[in-house]
Amino acid sequence: MTDEHLDYERMVDDALRSVMVRSLHHVAAHGLSGDHHFYVTFRTDHPQAVVGDELKSKYPEEITIVLQHQFWDLDIGEDGFSVTLSFNQSPQTLTVPFGAVTAFVDPSVKFGLQFKPSMEGGDQPVAMPVAVAKDEPIESNAPEQDDESGKVVALDEFRKK
Repeated sequence: MTDEHLDYERMVDDALRSVMVRSLHHVAAHGLSGDHHFYVTFRTDHPQAVVGDELKSKYPEEITIVLQHQFWDLDIGEDGFSVTLSFNQSPQTLTVPFGAVTAFVDPSVKFGLQFKPSMEGGDQPVAMPVAVAKDEPIESNAPEQDDESGKVVALDEFRKK
């Protein structure tokens, strides 16, 4: 018998990150539909995050970006994504490791996830990228919410203290 324990906290975090990854794959293949848009918060001080110097000096630890109307070249990789956004009418390409992401929100449907960042360069979470065919719709079996109780799922609620 081994002394290693199953790291359920990490497994759940990885599984929830795969929702974000699949959503990004879908948008890269199909674009955003309806009112969907994403707020992605990530650690700019992550060793593998690539952010311009001016932006990094303004947001030395964390920034929230919006993927809605004006973003270009969304490219999803195995360990993260890159996207070009306009800051003060100046296009900048950001590289965001999945391990740097601390929150992923689609406010149009009151959906959000929070993550514990992985600040080590080599200790990236398993993001389980999913290829999305151009004609494959992403469907949800979750019941629709018709009340105002939209809630961001935070793993901290379930972690041992």
